[in-house]
Amino acid sequence: MLGINARLARPKWLALLPSPSLRTREAIAAYLFLTPFLIFFSIFFLRAVVKAVDFSFYDWRLLRRTIPYIGFDNYRELLDDEIWWIALRNTVQFAAMTVAGTTIVALAAAIAVTQPIRGQGFFRVLLYMPSLFSVGAVGLIWVWLLSTQFGVINYGLSFFGIHPINWLGDPDLVLPALSLTTIWWGFGFPMLIFIAGLQGIPDHLFEAAKIDGANGWQIFSHITVPLLRPTILFVTVTGVIAQFQAFGQPYIITNGGPGRASYTVIYYLYQMAWVAFRMGYGAAVAVTIAIIIAAITAVQFVLIGRRVEY
Repeated sequence: MLGINARLARPKWLALLPSPSLRTREAIAAYLFLTPFLIFFSIFFLRAVVKAVDFSFYDWRLLRRTIPYIGFDNYRELLDDEIWWIALRNTVQFAAMTVAGTTIVALAAAIAVTQPIRGQGFFRVLLYMPSLFSVGAVGLIWVWLLSTQFGVINYGLSFFGIHPINWLGDPDLVLPALSLTTIWWGFGFPMLIFIAGLQGIPDHLFEAAKIDGANGWQIFSHITVPLLRPTILFVTVTGVIAQFQAFGQPYIITNGGPGRASYTVIYYLYQMAWVAFRMGYGAAVAVTIAIIIAAITAVQFVLIGRRVEY
């Protein structure tokens, strides 16, 4: 028994070391729980990123045996490519309209379904349901809805004396049409985030404002919006990242047309890498898109994040 106790006793040299604090132990436990994800992330994400950056310096084409090193020539060609700038301009416009519209619609829907009304859960499920559809189903639905011949939207406008609108064939209307499609499809998840944010605001703040005589708009602008800034920051940052990667909508609904009016940067990447088989150039496009998204995200944190109070 004495031998067992001696083996289990703490060595004297270990007693000289300072015992870790509670915060250090919690940090160690957190990193241990994160280890499987970090391993997965390193193998399947970081390795892919490094490979993409490496491939962007080569003229790698699937139908060519040799892969010559060309340095920054892919990036120079990209900067001089008029189609790339058209796709980038379209993507910025599409992302701006879609993120702004999704944020507004999601916040309005969240406020509506957090009111004490009957069937609150039913309306939440109903509003969230479009988010469960695949991009293929959404694309086919909206091709029918926006059709100039038998579309429901143009049929409804005809009651107001408005002639059929060529939503998907007019270069000036195709991006707003795709943005409308994406807002309808994607506002469900931000709505849930806003619901969580609204439920985290203490009720006594609203009660105190009502006692002081504040109206609904004053409560919304001086209490709800300021306390939802962390949520708004999250929704806008993730929204910009998602919309800069939009591909399914232009691919299924418009095929990038009319002309190149609905080209997005990811659709352009698809054309270069999987239609023209220019993998090296496609890798340069992908790296450039990642840099642009990172820069826009940093600007969002600077402009919105500095006003956030957690």
